[in-house]
Amino acid sequence: MTLTELRYIVTLAQERHFGRAAERCFVSQPTLSIAVKKLEGELGVALFERSKSAVQLTPVGERVVAQAQKVLEEARAVEELAHEGRDQLKSPLRLGAIYTVGPYLFPHLVPRIRDFAPDMPLYLEENFTEVLRGKLRRGELDAIVIALPFSEPDVLTRALFDEPFMLLLPRDHPWADLPQVAPAEVKETRLLMLGEGHCFRDQVLESCPGLGTAREGNHLVTEGSSLETIRLMVASGLGASVVPLSAVEHMPADGPVQVKPFSAPQPMRTLAIAWRASFPRPKAIDVLIDSIRLCQVRAEGAA
Repeated sequence: MTLTELRYIVTLAQERHFGRAAERCFVSQPTLSIAVKKLEGELGVALFERSKSAVQLTPVGERVVAQAQKVLEEARAVEELAHEGRDQLKSPLRLGAIYTVGPYLFPHLVPRIRDFAPDMPLYLEENFTEVLRGKLRRGELDAIVIALPFSEPDVLTRALFDEPFMLLLPRDHPWADLPQVAPAEVKETRLLMLGEGHCFRDQVLESCPGLGTAREGNHLVTEGSSLETIRLMVASGLGASVVPLSAVEHMPADGPVQVKPFSAPQPMRTLAIAWRASFPRPKAIDVLIDSIRLCQVRAEGAA
């Protein structure tokens, strides 16, 4: 049994297709297939069920692949420890963030990290929380920025800061002259929201009483695929929306939309960073946390 064979079965379990798995492993499909069959023969069990249309893990295969993922992660940790003298801030850092954070954090975060670690390459990704969770667990990402609550075995989290929610209104909205709006009043207007799968949508529904029972087509419309799409829809007069502060803090005051604060209790979310407890480069995590907090401090100062 070799690490290469373990990498083959983990990749095949993720892709469920020999051709795609072989491409990811940079080998030919026959090479990967032979290696998988050799490993199955060595173990004396079938790890995969094969058919013309699909490749599925057997019950024992699921357990073997889960253990193989841990072995590969530990092997990467051993490799890092073997180069203990190497600067932890020179290897690439793979960072993910949820869709409602990435566009507003990354442009400010990248130059801050470069100030602290100019030789550390950054690979950035935006995705849903559940997708980021899986990639973090499999070692495809080193750290992710998400909204609490977030829990995952063998993963550490640290809260970064609280971010208030704001109400986005068209210029001619009946509430345009109000200094602030109560969260419970949001259900009384036509509201544009993100679609299913976005954790921010769920947070808005929890924060604004009665909003979850609003009828689609009456007050609640779930058509926006991103906060920027929703902002443009609000500007077109199609409805109001609830957005995080970072999505509107740099908007011009005389633009086609108005931003209104909520009255107390003000809805908000807590953003946090999560990383595997086994990640062998704690200095890179410290630089990431310091850089994000510096971005927040400068944003508050500019406000």
